[in-house]
Amino acid sequence: MKSRISQANLNPRHLEILEMAKRNGFLATEELSRLLKVTVQTIRRDINELCEKGFLRRYHGGAGLASSTENVDYTMRQVLNHEAKIGIAKMAADFIPDNASLFINIGTTTEEVAKALHSHKKLRIVTNNLNVAGLLCSNAEFEVIVSAGVVRSDRGVIGESTVDFVRQFKVDYGIIGISGIDEDGALLDFDSREVRVAQAIIENSRHVLLVADHTKFSRNPMVRLGHISEIDALFTDRQPPETIREILDKAKVALHVSGVEAKDK
Repeated sequence: MKSRISQANLNPRHLEILEMAKRNGFLATEELSRLLKVTVQTIRRDINELCEKGFLRRYHGGAGLASSTENVDYTMRQVLNHEAKIGIAKMAADFIPDNASLFINIGTTTEEVAKALHSHKKLRIVTNNLNVAGLLCSNAEFEVIVSAGVVRSDRGVIGESTVDFVRQFKVDYGIIGISGIDEDGALLDFDSREVRVAQAIIENSRHVLLVADHTKFSRNPMVRLGHISEIDALFTDRQPPETIREILDKAKVALHVSGVEAKDK
């Protein structure tokens, strides 16, 4: 409540910066300067003030949302970087052959992958995401298997029974999303129960595909899922930071960037 009350005292430009942060996750200083038609120095002062008040967190080259304990509301996540997520989803779906088995976990980007898979043939899908199940069950050539567990407000299914359910399967491809990727390559999320399900998916997939837009490289939730070196391929919309690219190279993880020729290691 403290942050909501203090927002009323922010000036219009600060409020606009916060709205942009909610939409985009990461705010580049130079881009903000151009969009708001003020100097870079002014933007840096704005970011400093918003960071001091706890609204933003400073990153190299800009700032992002401050919270490491609470995710953005699901309806907001659906529209954040939507076009980028569609491009990422198409790349990931093109990577999946017909007649494959796969896990698809919770997330708005994985839901876009589900939409992009609709023209495939004879897929067997295990999911803990009721939105994914609803998107895919209308295809008569698909077998859609929904996990047991506790249903969240975003229609994700979590809990120990979900983990046990996932462990009954061994599939060709595990398609997972993530809330944040730290500069050391740690994969981070907000809900420890969701993380345990994702870990089970990684353990029981022959190939693990991570779908994540560029804003995930500027977010730092507090629950550790694993490390980016544990996946087989990353699908994103912009080149990752140099430190992440070095980790991917060393671990021989394939990098696919929408609009850019895939870089396979």
